[in-house]
Amino acid sequence: MSNKRKPIVAVVGRPNVGKSTLFNALAGEMISIVKDTPGVTRDRIYVDVNWLDYSFTLVDTGGIEPDSNDVILKQMREQAEMAIETADVILFMVDVKQGLVDSDQRVCDMLRRSGKPVLLVVNKVDDFNKYMPDVYEFYNLGIGDPYPISSVNRLGFGDFLDEVVKNFKIDPNSDEEDDRIKVAVIGKPNVGKSSLINKILGENRLIVSDIAGTTRDAVDTDVIYEGKEYVFIDTAGVRRKKKIHEDLEHYMIVRTVSAVERADVCVLMIDAKEGVTEQDAKVAGIAHDRGKAIVVAVNKWDDVEKDDKTIYRFTENVRNVLSFMQYAEIIFISAKTGQRINKLFETIDAVYENHNMRVGTGVLNEIMTKAVAMQQPPTDKGKRLKLFYITQASVKPPTFVIFVNDKQLMHFSYTRYIENQIRETFGFKGTPLHFIIRERKEDK
Repeated sequence: MSNKRKPIVAVVGRPNVGKSTLFNALAGEMISIVKDTPGVTRDRIYVDVNWLDYSFTLVDTGGIEPDSNDVILKQMREQAEMAIETADVILFMVDVKQGLVDSDQRVCDMLRRSGKPVLLVVNKVDDFNKYMPDVYEFYNLGIGDPYPISSVNRLGFGDFLDEVVKNFKIDPNSDEEDDRIKVAVIGKPNVGKSSLINKILGENRLIVSDIAGTTRDAVDTDVIYEGKEYVFIDTAGVRRKKKIHEDLEHYMIVRTVSAVERADVCVLMIDAKEGVTEQDAKVAGIAHDRGKAIVVAVNKWDDVEKDDKTIYRFTENVRNVLSFMQYAEIIFISAKTGQRINKLFETIDAVYENHNMRVGTGVLNEIMTKAVAMQQPPTDKGKRLKLFYITQASVKPPTFVIFVNDKQLMHFSYTRYIENQIRETFGFKGTPLHFIIRERKEDK
C-alpha cells in the first residue's frame, strides 16, 4: 500500500436519479436507505472503492429536497460547489427515464467551468438496446460522452470506473519531496478549529503563505513552529452558509473525509464545555478508518470549572465515547489564550514519529513468541491456532503481517492481544496499528 492519499470522487445529481443505489452497489452491501424520503438521513455518505490497482473514496454531496424546481436548482448548485471544492473527479448523475432537465444544463455549466474532470453517468439504463437512443440525448449537455449504467443491475460499471481512474492525476513528485507534516484540524462545527489555526498563526507570526482559493474552503496554511515546517489543513470553512442543520452535518463529513485523506496527523478538537458527543465520535471514526495518527485536543479548557478530578473524569469520558481509539493522545488546550499550544506541537511530532515507526522483524517475533507462551492461542474443534511469523509490511499506519496455520482461528480478540503486547513494548501512542493475517501451510 502506498502512502499517497486516496483520490476523492464526488457524485452530484437531482433527487431520485439513483445515487444511493450506486453507492450500495459499489460498497457491495445494502446499508443506506434507498427510498428517497425527505428527512431520512442516509448514512452512506462515503464509501471506499477498489478498482483495478486503484482505490478511491466515493462521496455523496448531499440529498436534495424535491420541493420546487428553483429550490432543487439552488441545492444542486451547492452540491456542485462542494464537489468542485473537495473532489479530484466529479460524477454527474442523470436518469435516462427522467430525461434531460433544465437544471441539469445549468449545473453542468458550473461543473464544466470548474476545470475538474467531470464524468456524465446516465443511470437506470436497464436495457442497453432499448434505452441507447435516450442516452444520446445527454450529449447536449456538452460535457463529453455519457456512460450508460444500471446501478440496480450493476451494468456498465467497468467502463465508467476505468474512466474514473484514468482521471486521477498521479503526480510523481507531489508527495515525495514534501516531508512536512500535514495536520488536519477536524471536529464538529464551532469547536474552535479556526481559532486554533489563527492563534498559531497570530502568536508566532509564522505565516509563510496562505493558499486560499476562491472556491476551495479547506485552506492550507504553511506554518513554521520552532524551526520546523508543517502544513495545517483547516476544515472549518470560510464561507459560513446558513444552511439547514441536516446538511451541515453532511457538509462537515464530506469536508472531513477530504481533509483527512490528505493529512498525516489529525487533531480532533472537542469542546470542553459540551463534553464529548456522538458527533465527535463520527468525525473521529473517519480518521480511525483511514489509519491516521490522532491527537484529541480538548479546547476551551480555560473556561471549565475544575477540581483535582476534572482532567481524570474528562479523559475517562473521551476514552469511553471514542472507545475504538484507545491509542489516541489527549491534551487539554485553549485556542483563545494559546494555553498548551507548545504541547500540541510536541504531541503532533510524537504521534507522527509513531505513525512512521518501523520495528525489526527479530524483535517482533520475540514479542509474539512470548505472547503466545503467556496466553495460548484459541482452538476450535480440536484444531489449535499456530502463529508462525510476524513482520512489519509498511508504515503510516504501521501495518503488520502475521502468518498463521488457519485464518479462521485468528479471532479479532487474539489479534488485539498481540497488538497490546506490541504496544506495551513500543508504545505506538497516537497511531492505529493494522494487522493482515495470512495463511501458510505447516512445514511437515
